[in-house]
Amino acid sequence: MPDISSRPDDVDRTLRSRSFLLILMLSAVVGVGVSVIAWGYLAAIHGAQHWIFDVLPAELGIGHTPVWWSIPVLVVAGCAVGCAVRYLPGRGGHPAFEGLATHPPMASDLLGVAAAGFASLIAGAVIGPEMPLLVIGSGLAMVAVRQMRADAPDELLAVMAAAGSFAAVSFIFGSPVIAAVILMEVIGLSGPRAPLVLLPGLVAAGLGSLTYLGVKSWAGLDTSAFSLQPVHLPVFATPGFLDFVWAIALGVAAAIVAMVVMDISRWLYPVVMRRTLILTPLAGLVIGAIAVTFHSWTGHTPDMVLFSGESALGTLVGQASGWTVGAVAALMLCKGVAWAISMSSFRGGAIFPAIFIGTAGGLVAAHLPGLSLSPAVAVAIAAMVVSMTRLPLSSIVLASLLTASAGFGGVMPLVIVGTVVAFLMTKWLEAWRERRAPDTQSGATTPAPA
Repeated sequence: MPDISSRPDDVDRTLRSRSFLLILMLSAVVGVGVSVIAWGYLAAIHGAQHWIFDVLPAELGIGHTPVWWSIPVLVVAGCAVGCAVRYLPGRGGHPAFEGLATHPPMASDLLGVAAAGFASLIAGAVIGPEMPLLVIGSGLAMVAVRQMRADAPDELLAVMAAAGSFAAVSFIFGSPVIAAVILMEVIGLSGPRAPLVLLPGLVAAGLGSLTYLGVKSWAGLDTSAFSLQPVHLPVFATPGFLDFVWAIALGVAAAIVAMVVMDISRWLYPVVMRRTLILTPLAGLVIGAIAVTFHSWTGHTPDMVLFSGESALGTLVGQASGWTVGAVAALMLCKGVAWAISMSSFRGGAIFPAIFIGTAGGLVAAHLPGLSLSPAVAVAIAAMVVSMTRLPLSSIVLASLLTASAGFGGVMPLVIVGTVVAFLMTKWLEAWRERRAPDTQSGATTPAPA
């Protein structure tokens, strides 16, 4: 197993060496292996969801899935998540409002992260799959390297952990470009030594995407059930002055919404962690009740409130004419509250729900005078994602690829403006909050669970 030089002046020599070629080959193996495991994990989640929500009610003699079915499911899932957090190493991973993990996990933490994420995702908690997949990908890559060489240097372990993360994120987003951009910002790759991590990561991400395509064609599996799919929007050619005004307004609004959601999560998190075996199931009950309440208000299915939302994006946008402004606003309110509770209690990521909330916000904003549907959705997605992740470049790339059907020429300038405004507004709100509570840590503290 090759070592990686720690001296910046040796970077070029390392890139030309046989050792680095071996690293790239190992990254390719890691990319395929992690992608296969990610596929199995996500396929198991999808299969469990189908059985719980479509098959089990009929087997119990209930017949068609009742509206209230998600309530007991989320309560049981809350018990499972609470047990994983309480009794398994790693406490199920960190909460979603803390962002994507930047440090490779301990091997002993993987079971807890996988179990808590699985229970959260199959039951309908408003949480995304990216966080557990990223942790699993990086952790398994490090385990594989340690199995090959017990005394592997820390730098090699870090490179392979990054490659595993690249492959996992590439699989869930269906694009090595998105994976590379997100992880470059998360890890903070820069300077002359960046290629030492970036190139193996791109190899792993590329092989991960190839594996993604192979799964779709060879296994005949519809991966749209658990991977992010582009939304189809009308072509938008040229922005006007009013479009830029609305882009600024959407950036400000997204930052405020994100701050409210995260503040609720941060406030609830230490409360839940003190009595996790009791309050996590209670959180599931509340989330299910919110979904049922949404159905009673609007007549739309409770599933629109539940889950991370990636499989519902196409339905929401494609059937926008069947939604009133009030119904979409109710969807944003109910899913936003359920999202805040989910992040405080269950385990997963924040990116996919942010995309869904942004899309719904864009549908509402499209009714503003002078603002078309395509720029409204694209800007709202980018602004919401950057407000939650603090990753401006990743948010721009993600929103642009998701709304590529609208065309880049007209939408891209507005997306950039909205993203920058949302990012700056988020930073300003954080500073304002710290001035208001100077003795309070910006992140939630975690008391020992009882």
